[in-house]
Amino acid sequence: MTAPLSWPPGYRINPRASGPDAALVDAFRTLPVAAIGDAMSRNVGTVGLRQYHARLDTVLCGPAVTVRVRPGDNLMIHKALMMVAPGDVLVIDGGGDVTQALVGGLMRTTCIARQLAGLVIDGAVRDLCEWAEDGMPIFARGHTHRGPSKDGPGEVNVPVSCAGLVVMPGDLVVGDADGVIAVPAAEAADVLEKTRAHLAREAKIRETNRTGTADPERFDAVLRAKGLPV
Repeated sequence: MTAPLSWPPGYRINPRASGPDAALVDAFRTLPVAAIGDAMSRNVGTVGLRQYHARLDTVLCGPAVTVRVRPGDNLMIHKALMMVAPGDVLVIDGGGDVTQALVGGLMRTTCIARQLAGLVIDGAVRDLCEWAEDGMPIFARGHTHRGPSKDGPGEVNVPVSCAGLVVMPGDLVVGDADGVIAVPAAEAADVLEKTRAHLAREAKIRETNRTGTADPERFDAVLRAKGLPV
């Protein structure tokens, strides 16, 4: 797509960003979001979203196509669905508004047809019984029967803030029962190795917890450093 010399105020449509390669995406699909977050300093991820798909073991994983919309309006979401590639995750900044749903059952049909990997929405959804079916993971702020307008404005493939999570186009988005996180595409390989190392450390700790052989110095040393006489 060739961009115009200037977009109207409030509107912008950028090309899709490619994101990490398929091997990296597949590798992250096997990792818990909590462990990825631990490897990224424990202060990254969405806050306040819930899953609307039924199965707790469902994993959402893929490169981000981002959308920013006016609360309660889904014009640019429809446009973004025309641009996605199979395996993409649609990340929608709806400003946290839950007075009007941004997506519903008809759009779910489109998502499945376009082979989307899932949706993350800082806004509301409707047609919950359809979203609960297998085949399309979705995380959202809330739900309502009230439908959206289709007037704009909005932007596609721009930096967004979604439920406290900053997401750039092409970032690797991973979601599971614990929450949703975004890994910068350029850092994905490094975060993958750090997450695997973190899981290996956790496995050792889990075993000492199971056998009752955990070293008390793990926490006593921290307490002494704070001046406690333990």
